[in-house]
Amino acid sequence: MSDYVLYYWSVPFRGQFVRAVLAYAGKAWTEGGDDAILKLMNGPVKDMPVPFMGPPLLIDKKADVAIAQMPAIVLYLGETLDLLPAAPALRAKTMKIVNDANDVIDEITLDGGREMWTKKRWRDFIPRLKKWMSLWEETGRRHGLKAHSGFLLGGKAPGVADIVTSTLWATMADRFSEIETILGETAPMTAALTRRIADLPPLAKLAAKARQDYGDAYCGGQIEASLRKVLDA
Repeated sequence: MSDYVLYYWSVPFRGQFVRAVLAYAGKAWTEGGDDAILKLMNGPVKDMPVPFMGPPLLIDKKADVAIAQMPAIVLYLGETLDLLPAAPALRAKTMKIVNDANDVIDEITLDGGREMWTKKRWRDFIPRLKKWMSLWEETGRRHGLKAHSGFLLGGKAPGVADIVTSTLWATMADRFSEIETILGETAPMTAALTRRIADLPPLAKLAAKARQDYGDAYCGGQIEASLRKVLDA
């Protein structure tokens, strides 16, 4: 019996961050499913568990709480599952990492497919993608991250910042080898951290389930098709 219901599309993308935090914490959840999401989105706002424009949406049944927006959900889970650092500055840095991850996936999908990728757009984007990666690398360096040890914000165990970092880059790299290569060359410590966290049993199990459930899908739709076309993935 699960305490959580997650409403997110049948792809990894933004919902995978929520799944990863729950999985790492050993929490079970059920997936609401695409039809239920559409029903909620197309229904009256007054009937929504919480007013929202699109998923992810998480319902904590035990606490009788509903939350939308990936960063807000991850903050809630971090707080309630004791996965955030105690120091206020590190908590703020954690949420900055979560919001940066949200920005990266917006950019990698050209704001949810407002435009489609072309070879030129991708070439022009590569320097910006590398800069994003360098933000993670420098953050880790300042907190003692090493090539084969340590966590993004220091500490003695993985936290939300590490789980989100790994989910962002591992999900992307596993589906697009060119991005995996860029990450390894641009941010080697981040790439190593990503793999160390991704190899933890609950997250490895989650990744395997995503492959089983969603195949090679990343974000879906025409925007993923255009991304695969420019990356020959």
